[in-house]
Amino acid sequence: MKIIITGSLGNVAKPLSQQLIAEGHDITVISSNPSKKNEIEALGAKAAIGSITDVHFLTTTFEGADAAFLMTPPNMGFENIVENTIQGGKNYAEAISAAGVKKLVMLSSVGADSPIDNGPIKGLHHIENLYCTLENTSVVFLRAGYFYINFFNDIPLIKNAGIIGGNYAGNISIPLVHPTDIAKAAAEELVKSSDGKKVKYIVSDVRPANDFAQVLGAAIVKPELPWIEFKDEESLNGMLQAGLPQEIAKLYVEMGKGIRTGVLQADFIKQGSPANGKVTLEEFAKEFATQYNS
Repeated sequence: MKIIITGSLGNVAKPLSQQLIAEGHDITVISSNPSKKNEIEALGAKAAIGSITDVHFLTTTFEGADAAFLMTPPNMGFENIVENTIQGGKNYAEAISAAGVKKLVMLSSVGADSPIDNGPIKGLHHIENLYCTLENTSVVFLRAGYFYINFFNDIPLIKNAGIIGGNYAGNISIPLVHPTDIAKAAAEELVKSSDGKKVKYIVSDVRPANDFAQVLGAAIVKPELPWIEFKDEESLNGMLQAGLPQEIAKLYVEMGKGIRTGVLQADFIKQGSPANGKVTLEEFAKEFATQYNS
């Protein structure tokens, strides 16, 4: 199959590309970074260097493809983030329609079913609705859990204050995912024949926030590491002090509120809380310890 992969050589796109290339598929990787061209080609893929803001570039790249893996970049600027994310989805949709691609796998998120209280995921909610209107194109919405690797952002807090936390309680369970599990699920869906539009959750483990402190703390020899529930204002101020732009910080606080109220996890729980990935929190903790000690 001829398959287009967006996301450059990121945490999901790279292992996804490697798996599909090993299976013998014709892979093109889209990247906005010209310096990635040689690395992409070294994997055995073709490199398409350009911006997802350029619909003509996208259309030309998608032409003749059997399937495409679509993800919007996590960094869509520091202002109008949700709007920019939605516009990226619109550009993909326009190019997919013009090129006549018959199958899409979209990297979405747990919580994308909700139009409220999900922070940056709100953009994915609108993109899912947009892709549902694509005619003659089957779509799998791959709703991923909270990325394990986001815990790397907590390392300075652990080192400086000896705590880990968020604006939700320690007894609230969160669906988690490892990028390699997403890549495996995406590879499976891309080569599978399917019709219509469907949602598939990809989650590696489901654990209460207190376990984040316990398991990650044990891995870095801090067994007493506590999970601290912050007030929304405290969470916002902490992120601003850490250097996050205000709009991004506010979106993350809103997402934490959605976790606290249960809005974010509601549909995942309704679907039976499927944990179909392989990497447990304990297994990820080894990676965390390596990063913490580096």
